[in-house]
Amino acid sequence: MPAFRDFIDGSWRAVPVLGVTQILSWGTMFYTPVLIVPLIAADRGWSISFGMGGFSVGLLAAGLSAPYVGRSVDRFGGHVVMTIGSLIGALGLVLIPHAADHVSYLAVWVVLGIGMAANLYDSAFATLGRIFGVDARAPITALTLAGGFASTVSWPATHFLLEAIGWRATYLVYGALLAFVSAPLHALALPRKRFGADVKPSDDVPEPKAVLPPHGLPFTLVACAFATYAFVPSGLSAHLLAIFARSGMDAGTVVWIGALFGPAQVGARLIEFAFGRALHPLWVARVALSMLLCAFMMLALLGIAPSVAAAFALMFGGANGLVTITRGAVPLALFGASGYGRLMGRLAGPFLLVQAVAPLVMAFVVDRVSDPAALTLAATFAATALICFVLIRRPN
Repeated sequence: MPAFRDFIDGSWRAVPVLGVTQILSWGTMFYTPVLIVPLIAADRGWSISFGMGGFSVGLLAAGLSAPYVGRSVDRFGGHVVMTIGSLIGALGLVLIPHAADHVSYLAVWVVLGIGMAANLYDSAFATLGRIFGVDARAPITALTLAGGFASTVSWPATHFLLEAIGWRATYLVYGALLAFVSAPLHALALPRKRFGADVKPSDDVPEPKAVLPPHGLPFTLVACAFATYAFVPSGLSAHLLAIFARSGMDAGTVVWIGALFGPAQVGARLIEFAFGRALHPLWVARVALSMLLCAFMMLALLGIAPSVAAAFALMFGGANGLVTITRGAVPLALFGASGYGRLMGRLAGPFLLVQAVAPLVMAFVVDRVSDPAALTLAATFAATALICFVLIRRPN
């Protein structure tokens, strides 16, 4: 465990700094559409599907820009890239109230997508990899503990602001938070140290080598594993509670079940942080996805009752909490710290693209087939991710 001084003037200062900015970035850009977009659509006279389509366009833009963001973190550092990303995100949030037509609305979401690519987990993980090198797993896990509270903070805060000042002013407040809190923290408080930069030739400390080459079959399997998994949380977050509601549960019970997801994520990450660091992150991913598939089987065999749905939410939340850690830890353990930012950008691209289309695909299956078919589709993607992780072999 690092000394307290390291959190003040050492490399570990990056963790609390990024913890604050991750809550702000996720809370202002990623979690707000579910509450605000229906209000925008109603105010503009648009369909909700078009309104949420803007969010999907933003995720597509994030996926396309992620490789460039990753390379930039490697080259310039997170203190530069994430500062610019915060300002870009702030600009997008300020512009949304002024986007009165379809084209400008979608264009603003492209701006926000670039802001998300430069501010969310992939960019933060790349920043920690640049600072800590091969020792970044513990800081990554610690960061996800803070990030796990983003929805817990964002949804109540957004609901309060919407009631008090309306959606336009809410987005202006959130833009101000990114511009005047996140951007200065990134620019002034993030450590500028680069792992290995202070090692002198006479120190005789060899640079850690990548276990596997960051290309070919190993890289393809890792990219496919995370991209196929991306379908699951993205698709379920948009439809799971509605599926539970259609099974006959009352609204209060459904909301209570949904509230279990966040604490389960944080609890699983705490367990990993305390006891799982000796376990290779590949095994963490395999265990997490096996648990998730057991949860899907439980739903299929026992049906959707309140107790079963609650157990599913806990298992799903725990699995997602662990897989989020492995998104940063698996590439680091398999491919090493050299070029980690570029690698994270390459992996983030397909992840974000699948994340963008998953809610639309799930909606199509729900409308044209059935709720069980949609759950089966999500389970299939989870099983595919598990197979990819099982096929990855570490050289002796």
